[in-house]
Amino acid sequence: MTDSEFDSIRPYDDSEVPAAAQRLAESKDFLALFTYLVKQDVSIITKALQNIRSRKDFQEILFGPAIRTLMENTTDGVTAEGLELVDPNTSYTFMSNHRDIILDSAILNVLLREHGAKYTRPAIGSNLLINPWVTDFVKLNSCFVIERNITVREMLNSSQLRSQYIRNTIRENEDSVWIAEKEGRTKNGDDRVQQALLKMLKMSGTPHFADNYKELRLMPLSISYEWEPCDSLKTQELYTRTVGEYTKTPEADMNSMVTGLKEYKGRVHFHLDRLTDDELDELDKLPSNGERIEALGSIIDRKIHKNFKLWANNYVAYDLLHSVNKFSHMYTPEEKDNFIRVMTQKIDKLEGNISMLNNIFLEIYANPVKNSLKL
Repeated sequence: MTDSEFDSIRPYDDSEVPAAAQRLAESKDFLALFTYLVKQDVSIITKALQNIRSRKDFQEILFGPAIRTLMENTTDGVTAEGLELVDPNTSYTFMSNHRDIILDSAILNVLLREHGAKYTRPAIGSNLLINPWVTDFVKLNSCFVIERNITVREMLNSSQLRSQYIRNTIRENEDSVWIAEKEGRTKNGDDRVQQALLKMLKMSGTPHFADNYKELRLMPLSISYEWEPCDSLKTQELYTRTVGEYTKTPEADMNSMVTGLKEYKGRVHFHLDRLTDDELDELDKLPSNGERIEALGSIIDRKIHKNFKLWANNYVAYDLLHSVNKFSHMYTPEEKDNFIRVMTQKIDKLEGNISMLNNIFLEIYANPVKNSLKL
């Protein structure tokens, strides 16, 4: 993947890694944040960075252990199902619901490596390349860039480039790919695949629909956080969008990244699934590519909704939102009281109409239940 055509979006190749790692070792902002998150002395971090010679080193020496530390310190455990579907010698395109900017793909990489499988190259929006050290950090972490805020004409060229990059990565069989099912995180808890994303993936392959997607080896991934670390930030953003105009700033993006890493998440569950050849072959029987894309999106949605781990919080939120006791058998009175207590503490710190803020917050947790009921 050294073709110059991909230079604008690709991660660092290994020849660029030592210099980038050294820049991170000299970045006061990065070191201050990283030492705060992982609770290690700055000298340990800088020494580790000076020993990094490849992206694999970056994962194994620095970032992977750091994410494992955060998993231990900010969750009540991370569980996974479906890892047996992953052949350690095969590259896949993991397409997941997207709840946290960094952790969704970072935890997946930890789980895959502990399974003996290949790392993923995560997709990241260009809007998140806020400053030079963030750019160094994500490109050392094998991220490739999704360009944001570009013209329609530029978008066509960008989509073609991304599509080819993803397909080439899978063909080379050195790494897998992680990509969110839609542009940006799901803010309201209603996970839906974006048909434009499926069309983008198709651009670089054979005209034959089923064979095109078979080559990408798509694996739908459902990620469930018992407590969303950015739930209050998402609530405030959705409220502001509802009552007026919301302008996303680099500072807000950085705040979301840091909050997602450091805040408590409760239990976390990852569930991997696969698209079978039979499912893709069935889509070929539909009369048009538009209908095939729509049906493929529905299959992915169903798998992600079916595999979403519903916690007591989700059932409590559904009942509170609808003023019912439909799922009271799925939680204890203590769990309900705790959810209300935590929600109240978070909402009290936000600005706006309390009733509207409450409903937005509840929907973040209730919508996965609604999607489960529709299956």
